[in-house]
This record gives sequence, structure tokens and C-alpha cells, in this order.
Amino acid sequence: MDTYAVHAEGVDRSFGGVRALRGASFAARPGEIHALAGENGAGKSTMIKVLCGLVKPDRGTVRVTGRLATAFQELSLLPDLTIAENLLLHDPPRGRLGLVVRRRLVPVAKEVLHEHGIDDLDPRTVTRDLSVAHRQVVELVRVLATRPEVLILDEPTAALQEQQVAWLAEHMRRLRAEGCCVVFTSHRWREIEALADRVTVFRNGTHVTTRERLTESEAVTLMSGRTLDATYPPLAPPGDTVALEARVGDVEVKLHRGEILGIGGLAGQGQRELFLTLFGAGRQKPAVTVGGTARTIRKPKDAIRAGIGIAYVPEDRKAEGLLLPMSVRDNLALATLERRSVAGFVRRAAEHRAVRDIVDRLAVRTASTGHPVGTLSGGNQQKVLMGRWLLSGAEVLLLFDVTRGVDAATKHDFYALVADLAAQGRAVLLYSSETEEIAHLCHRVLVMREGRVAAELEGPVGDAELIVAAAMREREHV
Repeated sequence: MDTYAVHAEGVDRSFGGVRALRGASFAARPGEIHALAGENGAGKSTMIKVLCGLVKPDRGTVRVTGRLATAFQELSLLPDLTIAENLLLHDPPRGRLGLVVRRRLVPVAKEVLHEHGIDDLDPRTVTRDLSVAHRQVVELVRVLATRPEVLILDEPTAALQEQQVAWLAEHMRRLRAEGCCVVFTSHRWREIEALADRVTVFRNGTHVTTRERLTESEAVTLMSGRTLDATYPPLAPPGDTVALEARVGDVEVKLHRGEILGIGGLAGQGQRELFLTLFGAGRQKPAVTVGGTARTIRKPKDAIRAGIGIAYVPEDRKAEGLLLPMSVRDNLALATLERRSVAGFVRRAAEHRAVRDIVDRLAVRTASTGHPVGTLSGGNQQKVLMGRWLLSGAEVLLLFDVTRGVDAATKHDFYALVADLAAQGRAVLLYSSETEEIAHLCHRVLVMREGRVAAELEGPVGDAELIVAAAMREREHV
């Protein structure tokens, strides 16, 4: 045990009727990068919270040697404070009397950002105005600046773009060289292969194995108990009927029934604005043709209503999609309450049947549909959000980075679901921060750059590098 920087043995932890950890063990050494892998709900995040003292185990022993810092999947930044105020919240610059010297906040924060290779963020920016990826970067800089001896990162790359992932990987390797123990979780297996010296696999709240080398197929089998025949399902050909046609700024979208249309390109090129606008949540109010009929979408309610049927699944399910204190049942039924109501009263029996059908169809792991959705793992929360729109019967699905923070096996389930929905005639507009998904899961790809379409690629493209390369060129048809 003396050779370990972190060591847990025989740990149990339950939340209500859910046993998150069952006699679980975990150990990591100084000077190594150690990956903790497992499906959503396998107990990874709970073990991390036990190791850092945020959650007290019901039983077992935990030992941590050295100065510990942790960055959680749920960001802890205060949204109404600036970047500078968040970065220096626990250690602000002070004067002789111990009072905070506010005029030094911005210069000191700028220096901290620069020391960690971040020069494109203004410390005066209010945090809520940042993208999810930039918020994650600020969170990570704040943790890295503490110069930890043990660093624990829970899904640190889930919200990051590729260049930001490379930035974090460089810092992780630097810390390892300095003797720091780095523990991280990730659902992107290529990151685990590239970074981890050892990998520990959890399944159903218990330790399965710890190895120096593990292939993705072996890991999926160990994590889920099943094998994956293919990462991406075959696609049925799309139909000829146009489901949605719109012009948003300089971008023209023509989406057919049965088609999965990918929106690619480097991050921050207008993809999110496109999705929000089509759902009625953007600044523009474009003319939209849905099912051959001209429609005006001024707000999300217009998009959701019968006769239009546009649904939007956002990247930040916690802040933009789900009501975390409310039950799984209430979150699933939220968009369709009027359909199961009479004189203002919800028909509970009909609601229960509809909710139970979707929970079974999507294999949502929950002890009860009455439990708060916030107690579910990230992947199961995403299933609930997707299920809400399946219940609505929406014919046009706007899926924005829906597999972010989802394990490999659950991703495969999402891929199969999206392909099946398209085969049933639904029209899908899909964006992903993982370009591989766009390359393999779409009938056609529009590559965006600076708010316009730089290229249109017939798919499945198959090679993510072709999409990245297209983002750097002028518009063309391939």
C-alpha cells in the first residue's frame, strides 16, 4: 500500500435503493497516468467522489497520499463571475491588510492562463457567456494551477474539442514526469490508449481488472458483458421527400425523410447557432418549410407543436435539457403533457404506460421512474432526454453532440437508435464533436466554416480526415 498514491479497498456505497459500489477496489501509483473505465453507471464517478472525500463510503478503507486536486464532470464554476474571479476564487491577490486587490485579478488570471498555454480567453469574460468547452478549460486550468501531487479528472475531455484534448494531454504527461499520480475517466478509447499507463475496468460497481494493455473490444466486453459486432450500423437509403428546408444566414439546409445529415467542421463555426435557430431558440427567425408547408418558428414551442414536430437534444443535458430534481417520469413526459391531459388533469395511467415503454425500449437504468433524473448516470440521463422526444413523435430530430460523455457500449446503442429512427422515416440533423461519428453515421455531410457551408460531402464519408480537410478549403461538392 505504501507504493500507492491512492488506494481504496472493499468500498461499498448506496444511494437510496441503488448500490453504486459493491466491495470495490482501486489503486494508482505516483508517476503514472491511470485510466478508470466502465459503462455509465458502473461506479466510476462514485469512486472518484469517495477518493476525494466528497462522498463517504458505507464501508471500506480509502487512503490518498499527497496534495489532491479534482475536476468533476459537473462543472463547479460560478456562472455569474468572470473567468478571473473563478480562477482566483480560493486564492485571490491580497494587499497588506489581507483584503482582496480587485485591480490585480485580471493581470494575475491572465498570467495563470498564459502559464498553462491559454491565450485566447479574456479573463474579464463572464463565465456563463463561454461555450461548454471553454468552461471546461477554465475548470481544468484552475485545478492544474494548484500543482497537485494527485490529480483526478472525471470525464475531462467530454466537452473538449480535439485541439483542447491535445492541450490537456500535454499537461497530463508533464505532471506524470514530475511524479504526479493522474487518474482520469474517459469514454473515448483512443485517449485511454494514448495516455494511460494502466487501465482499471469497473462493472456494476465492482473492480473487474487492471491491465497495462487493453484493446477497445476487450474493454467493451469486460465493461458490458457483451461484444460489439460493428461500431457503426448500416444505413438504409434516405427517401426523396423533403422533411425540412430552411435558410439560416448563409447556410441552406435541405433534409429528407429517412436521412441523417451531418454538420461537420471545426468547433465554433456556427453549428450550435444553426441548431438553436432551427429550434426557435436562436436570435434569427428564419423561414422554414416543414413537410412542404411554410412555417414560422419564433420559439421552441412553435417547433415542438403538432404539425411541425422538430425536437432538439442539446450537448449540455444538465443545463439545457433536463430538470435534475424532477423524476425520470416527469422529465420523459414533459413535452407531451397536453396529449395525456383532460380538463387540465394528467391521465396518470396513460403517462405511466408511455414512460414505461420508452424506459424499456431505451434500457434506461433506474430503480424507479419516480427517482430524480439527477441520480442517474450521464448515459442514462441522455437516454431520458432522447426518450422525451421519441414520446413526442417528432419527425425532425436535431441531435447536437448527443454522445458526449457516453460510454462505448451506450454509444453503440445510440448509433443503432439513430439509424433505426432514420430507417423509420425520421429526418435527423446530427452534429458531433467526434468527427468519426459524422464520417460514419451520416448519409451526407455539410462542413461549416465561419458560419457558412465550406463543403458538401456525400456519405458515409468513412474518413474523418476528409471532413477536417474540407473545413480548411473553399466550398466544393464532392
